[in-house]
Amino acid sequence: MNRWQWAVMDGRLITEMRTAAVSAAVTKYLAAPDSRVLALLGSGVQAEAHLHALTRVQNFEEIRVWSRTPAHAEHFAEKHGIDAVTLEAAVRGADVIVTATNALEPILKGEWLKPGAHVNAVGSPRPNWRELDDAAMANTLIVDSREAVLKESGDVILSAATIYAEAGEIFAGTKEAPVAATTVFKSVGIAIEDIAAAKLVYDAASR
Repeated sequence: MNRWQWAVMDGRLITEMRTAAVSAAVTKYLAAPDSRVLALLGSGVQAEAHLHALTRVQNFEEIRVWSRTPAHAEHFAEKHGIDAVTLEAAVRGADVIVTATNALEPILKGEWLKPGAHVNAVGSPRPNWRELDDAAMANTLIVDSREAVLKESGDVILSAATIYAEAGEIFAGTKEAPVAATTVFKSVGIAIEDIAAAKLVYDAASR
């Protein structure tokens, strides 16, 4: 007879951590090995979570942050010892970019991206909201779930961008990781990611 085990967890924190963890895993596969500059567009909880997660998989020499509210960017920068800059200055020359905002219209222009840059787009999770313009979305696109982004992501729906692969296909090796290409990872979050993160927490607590 199977014995069920139960746990109650803070779903907000689990989601915060797993979103950044998935981005970090994708970044490890897709970003150039010599990536040195990280740009964070947004200064909320996801920007902070991504800062912690991404610095575990890449050795960044320069980290920049931008926010639509300059005071928030300045506070974030002071807290973490990084640079608060303007939007275009944050993106130009960056190797890895995170967009973690609730923008309704694109804030990231494809023309600002250096060849071979990698973007983790985790914000604006609505079918009519966007963070990236059509030029940015025209790069090699990886998603967490084809089905989910075609229902939830305005960046994918409104740009009619071609999806190259799901992250799982890259991890499994069924699709080649296009490291030399300029890549965009669009994440809307799927339940299995929360379950996997919760299981790790549960296992750690059990030990």
